[in-house]
Amino acid sequence: MSERVRRPGPSVRTRVVEHFPEREVPREDRLITEEPLEIRVRAGALPPRRAWVTMRTPGHDFELAAGWLVHEGVADPAALTQVAYCTDTDLAPEQEFNVVTVTLTDAADLPHRHVSASAGSSACGVCGKDSVEDALTARTAAPWAGPRPHADVVRRLPDALRERQTLFERTGGVHAAGLADADGTLLVVREDVGRHNAVDKVVGARVLAGEPAAAACLVLSGRVGFELVQKAAASGVGSIVAVGAPTSLAARLAENAGIDLWGFTSPGRSVRYC
Repeated sequence: MSERVRRPGPSVRTRVVEHFPEREVPREDRLITEEPLEIRVRAGALPPRRAWVTMRTPGHDFELAAGWLVHEGVADPAALTQVAYCTDTDLAPEQEFNVVTVTLTDAADLPHRHVSASAGSSACGVCGKDSVEDALTARTAAPWAGPRPHADVVRRLPDALRERQTLFERTGGVHAAGLADADGTLLVVREDVGRHNAVDKVVGARVLAGEPAAAACLVLSGRVGFELVQKAAASGVGSIVAVGAPTSLAARLAENAGIDLWGFTSPGRSVRYC
């Protein structure tokens, strides 16, 4: 009987040598785990189909799959009936916890770019789009109609997020995303080697908990790329607060989607772009 593969953790031990001008210090360190996750979709009586493969940090895999499907417009939150690790007998041992199947109540219309053996990196959420124009017409939810955080709340949000970045504290190599209400209370925080995966995970956490995917604010630990604004628009987020800068296309989409966009945010400063 083959040995059962241990479920991968979010970080792994490694040995390093830290070099200083006058000495070298051997010690143990930790690296953030990066492994592939294959997302399969089972709709109705049809057999499961591969929808996407992404590099991610293991943990909250079901939330990642649910959030990705919602953000890509493949399924409405109410259509998700089950998320589980695949148990097909033909899976290799190393695939045991790296393949997730999502069961939907209705037939899923996978965009043509997902029908083949597509894969994405941990850095890009729109790889494979035929054109920027196609990406700009991405599915969006209804605009956020509730209150949004004021500037004094905005400036506090990155530090609040940082306090809950436990994997970053251990490895220094992971992104974070959080959803917050207008008063600055963080509703959910997730970390991942991919910034877009972290956003999928926070929205997936809300969906699987039966909560609305939309929120007053999405808080990001780094820069704001177009694909992150696209996901915020798809789930109905009202504002984005980031530690870093947005790209030109991110600012353009945020303005078109009616999303407040804040960058370079710290306790003493934040820049509003739209």
